[in-house]
Amino acid sequence: MSRLKDDYKDRITKEMTSKFGYKNVMEIPKLDKIVINMGVGEAKENQKLLEAAIKDLETITGQKAVITKAKNSVANFKIREGMGIGCKTTLRGEKMYEFADRLINLALPRVRDFRGVNPNSFDGRGNYALGIKEQIIFPEIEYDKVDKVRGMDIIFVTTAKTDEEARELLRLFGMPFAK
Repeated sequence: MSRLKDDYKDRITKEMTSKFGYKNVMEIPKLDKIVINMGVGEAKENQKLLEAAIKDLETITGQKAVITKAKNSVANFKIREGMGIGCKTTLRGEKMYEFADRLINLALPRVRDFRGVNPNSFDGRGNYALGIKEQIIFPEIEYDKVDKVRGMDIIFVTTAKTDEEARELLRLFGMPFAK
């Protein structure tokens, strides 16, 4: 079982209850899922780039990635409806906690000039979005085999009702928020 999940059951439950005064254990917010999205705009010219992005995402998450397709045609961007323009994967359960642990403790500290993640990237409903500029910060990616440096969006979906509750939950998980 993941260290984060074990931590959640004991320490996080106690601290969240004491800070927000929950009366019921089911009121305590928890991590619902993590969605990782890679937009590959160059895939409109070369489908091999999309395949490489999918391979990278699957290596990072340990789970199969799904191709995201354009919803409608945009002539200025030379995109047709149904064209593959990115990939995503949704992590839940054990894989979610394992990925969050690797992201917080291994990947984020490897970012150049890292001073913490933005504490204001919440959406108002308790979900947190984080953008990463390069996939090579993950230890699973071999630097020599990378054809192109790509970024990704990581969204933490929680059951928290407010941003303050979600911020506290992620802080207790060890998320390094900037001061």
